[in-house]
Amino acid sequence: MPKARRTTHRSTAGKKLYAVRDAGGKFKDIQTYERAHRADLAAKSKAEVAKAGKKKAGKKKAAKKKVARKKTAKKA
Repeated sequence: MPKARRTTHRSTAGKKLYAVRDAGGKFKDIQTYERAHRADLAAKSKAEVAKAGKKKAGKKKAAKKKVARKKTAKKA
């Protein structure tokens, strides 16, 4: 599904806003630039997820064996 086209606006306070419009041209969603940009960076594409999955499937580290420590006798 393609990402909705966003237009930029400025609020009365001067903040940068992203606005998404529906087919009728009415505002569907308005977000601050900072919030939308942070969400864009956090989201992973299908290609990134698939690539990460291939790396994990190919490399598995063997579990380390736990070695029991020798108990020392206490001297009185």
